[in-house]
Amino acid sequence: MKIGFAQINPIVGDITGNTALIQEAYQQLIADGADIVLTPELAITGYPPLDLLFESQFVSQNLEALDALAKSTGPIPLVVGFVDVHSGIGKPFRNAAAFLHSGAIQARRFKTLLPNYDVFDEDRYFEPADNNSVIAWNGLKIGITLCEDIWTEPFLPRAFYPASPLDALCSQGAELILNLSASPFTLGKPLRRNQMLSDAAKSKRVAIAYCNCAGANDQLVFDGNSMLFDAEGRLLAQVPSFAIHSLVADLRGPAHAYAPMHESESLFHALVLGVRDYMSKCGFRSAVLGLSGGIDSAIVACIAAEALGAANVLGVTMPTQYSSAGSVGDSEQLARALGIKFLNIPIQKSFETFQDQFKAIFAGLAPNEAEENMQPRLRGMTLMALSNKLGHLVLSTGNKSELAVGYCTLYGDMCGGLAVVSDVPKTQIYALAKWINSNREIIPWATIEKPPSAELKPDQKDQDTLPPYDILDPILQLYVEEQCSAQEIIANGYEEKTVRWVIKRVNLNEYKRAQAAPGLKVTSRAFGLGRRMPIAQRFSP
Repeated sequence: MKIGFAQINPIVGDITGNTALIQEAYQQLIADGADIVLTPELAITGYPPLDLLFESQFVSQNLEALDALAKSTGPIPLVVGFVDVHSGIGKPFRNAAAFLHSGAIQARRFKTLLPNYDVFDEDRYFEPADNNSVIAWNGLKIGITLCEDIWTEPFLPRAFYPASPLDALCSQGAELILNLSASPFTLGKPLRRNQMLSDAAKSKRVAIAYCNCAGANDQLVFDGNSMLFDAEGRLLAQVPSFAIHSLVADLRGPAHAYAPMHESESLFHALVLGVRDYMSKCGFRSAVLGLSGGIDSAIVACIAAEALGAANVLGVTMPTQYSSAGSVGDSEQLARALGIKFLNIPIQKSFETFQDQFKAIFAGLAPNEAEENMQPRLRGMTLMALSNKLGHLVLSTGNKSELAVGYCTLYGDMCGGLAVVSDVPKTQIYALAKWINSNREIIPWATIEKPPSAELKPDQKDQDTLPPYDILDPILQLYVEEQCSAQEIIANGYEEKTVRWVIKRVNLNEYKRAQAAPGLKVTSRAFGLGRRMPIAQRFSP
């Protein structure tokens, strides 16, 4: 039995384009000898379609595409993800898979477990399956599952579901489980997913074919990593990560060792894919970003150059009197190393003019963040002018640590159409920079080694007002990602005063994050879709 994995990159709402991708992969995999072809979850509509489901004709067009796909099939089955209509009491739609061959829809199966945590909101749209039965084909009993249906309790954030679709199918004698997935990437998830699938195959004594999409839609990045396991839990095949790829794998093939990427390597590829797909799917071909001489903007420049090609990236340094010569020089050195376009646009005169405008109004008041924030806002205006005139998308460069505690300026350095590293903590930024430089110096080592600074006033350093990042980031992880209380974090050995300061800053700056550009999700809990907090609230633990 040879399984064909169509690891494709659907665009949400591009029903015609997605259908063509499926047909092309189906024909290619048949030519390569597949006995059955498997696509990702909701391959026809793209994942997640969100409220597009309620748009007139969206679901009907996806059903028309399903019919067309069915008519194009021969004796080799195609298992494809789509949206079905639910006519009974409950939600209006079903997250579904169709078993197609010989020119017709031979069977439909529906998703049982509808995740409603983190970025997932499937319970808003879909009605769960009432039951799921195996399909007899080619002498095998095949069970079809959709994404969450295959996840077992030890690998979920907590116990969400009273029953296991996998158990139900195995009790019917299923010998092969096909899983259609749209499983978003987070750091560490590919390895955890591999362990989960291997454990499930071995414990249930059933072969598992898992097909994930590879691409990005808005804030979510999908890493692919489609896999085939035999009933012993041995990995028989692994489709390349972060790549559109079709592969035929034999259930009788030899076992392979799982090949995980280095954490920084997988992070880099995820961010590159996220930028590339966000830009292309939104119709942008080029990007502009501010280069401060700091490590965050350097990382974003590296990602953008890899994603778009160096000729399509413009880096801009915008110095004032507080910008060090090293920062300007480091920015220019980085641009040369990457081969990106580079502009030096000093904003000192604009800054002075802007300050003069407030001289009488601010008379007698000490300088503070009002004057400091004029600078990033002038930089944001400069980048937006370039964007409007030249058609570039502005990439913002703030990291998760800064965004968490509000160490960023609204309408200034937060300005942009995509926040590339807004879910990457500062300590992870440093690790990523060192990985990028592992073969040759791309990011100037001076950028990596110097103390981080916003350079908005004389001799300013981040650690003047922030805890050291090797203390701040673990506290943020415990509070934001693991949802620990102050007492639990303090019990982990962190100073109470620092913990309470960090928590207060996170809570106070929700209003800033609500106005931030969409950011690429790479951790278990990102600001935005995965953490929906009220702005006007007075809860105090």
